[in-house]
Amino acid sequence: MDNQGLEVIAEKVHRYFSAKHARREQAIPRCREVIRGCANTIRAVHRGEEDAARALLDDVRKSVAEIKEALQDHPDLYHSGFVHDAHKEYAEANITLAVVFGGALPDPDDLEIGYAAYMNGMGEVVGELRRQVLDAIRQGEVTRCERLLSVMDDFYSVLITMDFPDALTYGLRRTTDVARGILEKTRGDLTMAMSQRDLERRLRAFEDKLGQGPGRRQSDSSDGSDRSDGGPKG
Repeated sequence: MDNQGLEVIAEKVHRYFSAKHARREQAIPRCREVIRGCANTIRAVHRGEEDAARALLDDVRKSVAEIKEALQDHPDLYHSGFVHDAHKEYAEANITLAVVFGGALPDPDDLEIGYAAYMNGMGEVVGELRRQVLDAIRQGEVTRCERLLSVMDDFYSVLITMDFPDALTYGLRRTTDVARGILEKTRGDLTMAMSQRDLERRLRAFEDKLGQGPGRRQSDSSDGSDRSDGGPKG
């Protein structure tokens, strides 16, 4: 066997893995930045800070572009788990912002992320919208609650149609199951809150009716008494 040929092969493979490793090490910190930035974006959304949320998402968008550039010659790394997780969080942040503040639903092609990451991100938005619904319940915003619940239901209706192997969807089936549980729990919470508010309204109306009745009778009685006392005595 020609040992020189073996050395040439070994050197070529070593260069290949060294270059791939360097690109991977370059992309991983950017993925962490994306995940952290998306979490901060969603927190800003829940606080109602639209301008801050959009500014944070602009910074995240730059990191997403840097990941793509770093791994453009390594598609196997670009479609690996750590990039998928970052893209999933990116989709979640974009969709959450669009739903809460209004606007068109972002397209995965425009976000330049994979469809599996996008759909998993959509599934996780259901949990973020539950928080919005609970906040709206406390504030008595029934119309907003119903709108958000309708969006959650629409997302679930789409997710449940994606019946493909987990190897293709990165575990979308489990994400869909979790979304279904959150949706049904939120529907129950909203129904209970609306029923309780309706009962409280009826009770207040009943109490007001009871309070007004005796008051009128007492007033009528007092008027009659005054007329009796003030009349001429025989």
